[in-house]
Amino acid sequence: MLSAYLNSVKIPELRNRLLFTLGIVALVRLAANIPSPGVDVDALEQLFTQVQGRGAAGGGLVTMFDLFSGGALQNFAVGALGIMPYISASIIMQLMTPVIPSLEKLQKEGDSGRTKINQYTRYLTLLICLVQGFAAARVMMNPGMLFSGVGDAQVVIMSGPHFMFASIVVLTAGAMLIMWFGEQVTERGIGNGASLIITVNIISALPSAVFQMVRLVRSGTAVGGTDFTIIHALLLIVMFVAVCAATVALTQGQRRIPIKHARRSGSRGASAGQTSYLPLRINFSGVMPIIFASAILVFPRFVFNAIEFTRARGWAAYFQPGNNVYLVVFGAMIILFSYFWVANQFNPLKIADNLQKQGGYVPGIRPGQPTAEYIDSIMTRITLAGSLFLTGIALIPMILADQFNIPFAVSSFFGGTSLLIMVGVMLDTLRHVESHLLSHHYDGFLSKGKLRSRRGR
Repeated sequence: MLSAYLNSVKIPELRNRLLFTLGIVALVRLAANIPSPGVDVDALEQLFTQVQGRGAAGGGLVTMFDLFSGGALQNFAVGALGIMPYISASIIMQLMTPVIPSLEKLQKEGDSGRTKINQYTRYLTLLICLVQGFAAARVMMNPGMLFSGVGDAQVVIMSGPHFMFASIVVLTAGAMLIMWFGEQVTERGIGNGASLIITVNIISALPSAVFQMVRLVRSGTAVGGTDFTIIHALLLIVMFVAVCAATVALTQGQRRIPIKHARRSGSRGASAGQTSYLPLRINFSGVMPIIFASAILVFPRFVFNAIEFTRARGWAAYFQPGNNVYLVVFGAMIILFSYFWVANQFNPLKIADNLQKQGGYVPGIRPGQPTAEYIDSIMTRITLAGSLFLTGIALIPMILADQFNIPFAVSSFFGGTSLLIMVGVMLDTLRHVESHLLSHHYDGFLSKGKLRSRRGR
């Protein structure tokens, strides 16, 4: 595998793509460290330290958004919104395409239709940036709107309409620039640019998490005063390796349905039928159910906190990440949204029609509607297994933070959205690199990295 990495720099085209990608990554990280004008960075850092010190019950959601922005939100930097507005717009367009006939028609028009859909996605990204920029500026001027118990924290040097306007313009421009960076990586670099930017932002917080782990071992106490020794650290490392292996298995897991192709006869005589497979991913929805469930469960907490009623404030505590009620509801919503995503994006009837047009059939199943029902029944069963597995991975960080007093910045790497994104994007990037190696007659990462003999092609 090490030889494969060395071979990556021997191919001029691949080397240029890798260098271009690294250059874009450097620019994205630069945008995450340039503060937006009008903010007291030291006061903002103290505010985030106070919020994150409460663990998952206090600032878990904020920590997650800060993780996706690569620490830019904590600095209120130019790239504070990051690539997430573009990701949100892409998800919305992907969900709306099967619902709106005009968008579905554009998708079927090929490259020209997809170009128009991409343009609509950019317009929607701009709108989301304006809304999120306005919300971020309001929170900076009044942190108590989002963070309870922070007192009269002042992080804006001079609040007012000028700060609001300047923040919206700067944050929107930064997010659109990062969106353009992502598109350039997709076109001229390696892998999917938007996903790679998120992964780099997440990995940028890994050194800080390791430092916190070392500090816990040296101090001998975790959050809340509980004991934390080198044995606990070793157990966490073993757990991290096991969760990573399980995440890879979940990401790569497939249920392959055998497909037979009818015999074809031509001028050269009859040809025997071929056998292929229809791969059905166990985790078809990827990380989307976790994102949807996390976003929706934010609203009940804000609604109950806004109600001037003591009992309603008590109900809000049930929707704090780490609460047992929250864990149960969160897990149930992940399973629900897993089926929702499959129902919206997976079309067994279309797959059955395509198989019938291509002369393929599932052995023992009649073509057409029976094949669609058979594929749908299999997808329903494997989606249940995948969603339960996904739920377990999603709950691990919250359980570690709440029950074992592990800092949320550390526990977030033991599962959940961040680990799923990192594993999925890394595997996808390696596949892109390997395809370049194989196209230039080099072995990939799973075999010896040496130049293949042209005679053996």
